[in-house]
Amino acid sequence: MPAGEEAKLLWTPTEAFRKDANLSHYLTWLARHRKQSLQDYQTLWQWSVDHPEDFWQSLWDYFQIMSAGEYAKVLEGNKMPFYSWFKGARLNYTEHVFRNETEDHPAIIHKQEGQELLEMSWKELKSGVAALQAFLKRSGIKTGDRVVGYLANTPEATVSFLAANAIGAVWSGCSPDFGVSSVIDRFAQVTPRVLIAVNGYRYGGRVFDKTEVVRQIMSALPSLEKVVIIDLIDGKPIEGTTAWEEVMAVDVHEPEFVRVPFEHPMWILYSSGTTGIPKAITHSQGGILMEHLKYLTFHNNVKRGDRCFWYTTTGWMMWNYIQSALLCGGTVVLYDGSPAWPRVDALWQLAEEAGINHLGTSAGYIIANMKEGMEPSRKYDLSRLVSVGSTGSPLPPEGFDWIYSKLKKDLWLTSISGGTDVCSAFVGGNPLWPVYSGEIQCRALGCRLEAFNEAGQPVTDEVGEMVITRPMPSMPIYFWNDTDHQRYISSYFELYEGIWRHGDWICITPRNGLVIYGRSDATLNRGGIRIGTSEIYRAVDKIEEIADSLIICLERKGGEYYMPLFVKLKDGIALDKSLKDKINRTIREDYTPRHIPDEVIAVEDIPYTISGKKTEAPVKKILMGHDLDKAINRDALRNPKAMDFFMEMAKNME
Repeated sequence: MPAGEEAKLLWTPTEAFRKDANLSHYLTWLARHRKQSLQDYQTLWQWSVDHPEDFWQSLWDYFQIMSAGEYAKVLEGNKMPFYSWFKGARLNYTEHVFRNETEDHPAIIHKQEGQELLEMSWKELKSGVAALQAFLKRSGIKTGDRVVGYLANTPEATVSFLAANAIGAVWSGCSPDFGVSSVIDRFAQVTPRVLIAVNGYRYGGRVFDKTEVVRQIMSALPSLEKVVIIDLIDGKPIEGTTAWEEVMAVDVHEPEFVRVPFEHPMWILYSSGTTGIPKAITHSQGGILMEHLKYLTFHNNVKRGDRCFWYTTTGWMMWNYIQSALLCGGTVVLYDGSPAWPRVDALWQLAEEAGINHLGTSAGYIIANMKEGMEPSRKYDLSRLVSVGSTGSPLPPEGFDWIYSKLKKDLWLTSISGGTDVCSAFVGGNPLWPVYSGEIQCRALGCRLEAFNEAGQPVTDEVGEMVITRPMPSMPIYFWNDTDHQRYISSYFELYEGIWRHGDWICITPRNGLVIYGRSDATLNRGGIRIGTSEIYRAVDKIEEIADSLIICLERKGGEYYMPLFVKLKDGIALDKSLKDKINRTIREDYTPRHIPDEVIAVEDIPYTISGKKTEAPVKKILMGHDLDKAINRDALRNPKAMDFFMEMAKNME
């Protein structure tokens, strides 16, 4: 949707919906306990970013954070990223989860592809966490040690994370659809002592045996002392490992909660690996606790007993995010399998079966349903569905319209955008405001987000660079092994000193909604998952017929993406079907099916800067219609003639 274009009103909250929203309850609490008479969301947002110490202190009190120790100040520091929050306080995320234990509703509802829907009670979840924690403690795992998971999206993954977190260990996870290189590139950085892994998984009606991959991971991680195997495919035992059933077979039901400093590392997530080995993004216990309580309570409007689902794997930050529905006393719904098997409408069927209240998916999935002519409202009982969330890539207006015409008219659509960087959303849902086609509702509380023009000035109703000008508690505390913070600073603060540049093109509308126009950098996006160019290069570099390569991803109208791979072939080599198949096969085996390009195109040369960097972003801009002179300085190119091919290609794409 072009900047300035008038959007269509699709949904307005009823007075009853507004009155019952958690945000309304919080506004009433602020008036009573803080003498803050904030009349609407915009004044609340403005107060939250103008007075961050008062805002986050109010959340500490509102959510009744359980802690030990004393903190003198909410926020200390002078310039991002070097801020400290609630310094002196000690707390534990998992302890806050289990204060919601109840017999009134299950903790987890879960389903594996092709199998029956099952439930796990809070008591069962707690016993599982206690049993695994006992194993970890017997194994000598202590606060600060790393426990990693190569896991499917099943309750065992939730149990594993909570057990590690409860004793102050640092969690990190990868999905079993990652290839060996992807997993090792990530886990090797954090030197884990314990690996919890599945031996396979089911997807798209097929069984994928990962026994050999697990063996290779074990061999490549010399720091490992214990490996626990979860058998999901009735596979053969893996030597040198312990079965999950054996770990669970202990008579212990109460876990221990170790309170750690607010800024103690909680989990390590990973960037896409665009510029090399994926960055090991480390978040804090307190930062994630506060941010997730804020976002899920106010912007997702999760209430006690609500059934919350987001389609994700354990390798995406949305898995970490949706676990926090437990913080709000909600029920987490987990699904492991393809969202489009046996039909593209599989998630709407799950919504009916599990009685989901809040369902999250990707823009790509919504567009796929739209293209297939799906009409879920005619086929499924979606009466319990209150909201649908969309993230991963911008949802185009056509996707908004399909939701309201074919899914459910009385539905709150919460398109959101954030990232692995903060494991939350900067912009997203607002139960007090209407939904307009193609537009995200609001900037999140406590997030001072602006659109900067080329002069570094904030603009409204104009496309600009998305920046965050005030700190948030869930910003990374550091990148693992980045002792001088250089990778951290160069990732977000290189363009504007002390200001977070996120890498999205964004427009803040006159009504304070937002439209995101895609990435302003070279990161790839496939099915809502960011993919690093360096991972594809590593795979392609193994192919002897290829001398060099370049990969980009273009956003197209209608929410589609086009990801071509350009290859420079060695002398005497032709790009035939056999070579294309070899390229795709190598990429699939090393990484995931998402990494496979839409097209492989032969070029005479790959353009480089004088300093030896591939010009991914400039090529992307050229193919999106930008002038070459505006996309890159020719004098900065080592081989400027290499751009001629892409200029010609851009003309043919018009």
